[in-house]
Amino acid sequence: MKIIQAYKQANTSWYYFQKKILLKNPLVLVFGNRYLLEQSEVIEEIRNEFPYTDLVFGSTSGEIIGCSVYDQSISVTVIEFEKAHFVIERENIFNFNKNATKLGQTLYNKIPKQGLKHLFVLSEGSFVNGDSLITGLETNGDLKTSITGGMCGDDARFEKTIASYKENPKEGEVILIGFYGESLEVSYASFGGWIPFGPERIITKSQDNILYEIDGQPALDLYKKYLGDKSNELPQASLLYPLNVTPKGKKEAVVRTILNINTADQSMILAGDVPENARVQLMMASVDGIAQGAQIAARLAMNQRAAPPQLALLVSCIGRKLVMNQRVEEELEQVQEIIGDTTAMAGFYSYGEMAPFNGSTSCELHNQTMTLTLISE
Repeated sequence: MKIIQAYKQANTSWYYFQKKILLKNPLVLVFGNRYLLEQSEVIEEIRNEFPYTDLVFGSTSGEIIGCSVYDQSISVTVIEFEKAHFVIERENIFNFNKNATKLGQTLYNKIPKQGLKHLFVLSEGSFVNGDSLITGLETNGDLKTSITGGMCGDDARFEKTIASYKENPKEGEVILIGFYGESLEVSYASFGGWIPFGPERIITKSQDNILYEIDGQPALDLYKKYLGDKSNELPQASLLYPLNVTPKGKKEAVVRTILNINTADQSMILAGDVPENARVQLMMASVDGIAQGAQIAARLAMNQRAAPPQLALLVSCIGRKLVMNQRVEEELEQVQEIIGDTTAMAGFYSYGEMAPFNGSTSCELHNQTMTLTLISE
């Protein structure tokens, strides 16, 4: 596997982390600030600098290369496989009347199955229901084929996200990358580091990812009581106080970020499903707790690997970045300490992360986690 990484900020030259060479039929991952990716001249510059066919674009809430986090930038990771290969398919949620389950089914059906080792998803992050997308991908799938990925970001603006394969980035795109080959070893993990607090309550009214009532009370009204003075800073403040949701009949809880609020009906719109009768608690975090969570994710991903990873794809949540602020790179340093400094690290800060729970192959949508996909051949 050969990997070339580079980044640039507006009105600057490209900075390369390795010697610039041309690679053969590589996968090119382009993560960047949404405002930059909306500029046709920026996209043209990227195509000229990286004259390859398989370019995948995604907007972010911060770009990751190595142990550095960049804002207002474009990061590029170019990957040439020695023996393995990949297939990329795309669909747009607007062609499915925003039905993410049908989109997921269609995408999975388009991907060749023979020799399929792993699926990586890069999804629109503003209004695609990540839970429904995963359901669609797994409906007719072989659960032995692992799925990881993330939802695109837009800094902390939550205005819109964009992505694409080959074309110029646009709204509504969902890209699925299939990795193939016996030579591939893929491992993954996801962990948060957030701490539940306050009483555990029951979701009494919800629909998909819209939360209306907790313990029979208007959800937003109850949430504001917990936040106190910080409720004046909603919805941004909700990134610092997500919900810990344990669906009925399940042992594992998922964290749910609040994307928006509706004062008219006192509801909250979350980044994933919040089923009725699920148990729910508020959560909070410390910088040290988040950094430790990233290290735990790395340890889980490295557990029982046969070979050291050559590439680490990191998807971490915008909420973690906001909490850590100037110390955000500490969680990347914690990851590198575990996976080794010879592993190329690339990724982005997201509106949602996708990975199975530890010990499972069934994918879940997470919020507020560090999610790793480790690849070698």
